[in-house]
Amino acid sequence: MEALGINLGLLIVQIIAFSIVFLTLNAWVYKPMLDMMDSRKKKISQGLEDARVASEARANAEKDAAKIIADAQAEAGKVVREATERAEVAAKDVRSAAEGEAAKARDAALAETELERGRILGDLRGQVAALAIAAANKLVGEALDEKKQHALLDEFFSGVKSGKVVVVGEELKGETAVVTSALPLSKDEEAAVKKSVSAKDFSFKVDPAILGGLVIKVDEKVLDASVAGRLEGIRSALK
Repeated sequence: MEALGINLGLLIVQIIAFSIVFLTLNAWVYKPMLDMMDSRKKKISQGLEDARVASEARANAEKDAAKIIADAQAEAGKVVREATERAEVAAKDVRSAAEGEAAKARDAALAETELERGRILGDLRGQVAALAIAAANKLVGEALDEKKQHALLDEFFSGVKSGKVVVVGEELKGETAVVTSALPLSKDEEAAVKKSVSAKDFSFKVDPAILGGLVIKVDEKVLDASVAGRLEGIRSALK
């Protein structure tokens, strides 16, 4: 080795020194550096994984939030629709009740008006009779039989004579009879009409426009024996 110019002892010392330096660097520098790099790599991978999981969680949370909002809006819409429907039903019930009460009040007022009208016409019947008797006495210049005059006037207005309907010359029979007179009939006159006309239901009306006599309607059949009807017949015959 000396012939080659190499100092064996120095070479051995250098090899030992290099080995010591290598082992020292490997133990205290290189290996910790590798461990640190491996740790950072793991931390970075874990951070990326955590970021991916967080992103998925955020996406799922947003999806769940959107679903919750949609469900809440749908439920709110359902509640609003149901409340609107209930309000409409309640309003309809209120309107129906109000209309029913108004109809009852109107019918009651009409019935009361009709009763008052009948009462007034009933009172008027006596006044008309008194005026007619007075006029007849004035015309003939002497007092006529008052009882007979009342009977004649009653017959004129009611079409009833001696307890019988004088205008009924044929059988009137049916379900419903509507009897119209110029002035309200007395109970006896109504009884005479019911006796002369065969019907299950009777209704009595007052219409001063017929002047006197009766108009009797049984179902669809009409018997017009009113003074107005007779005058119209005479007028038609004279044309």
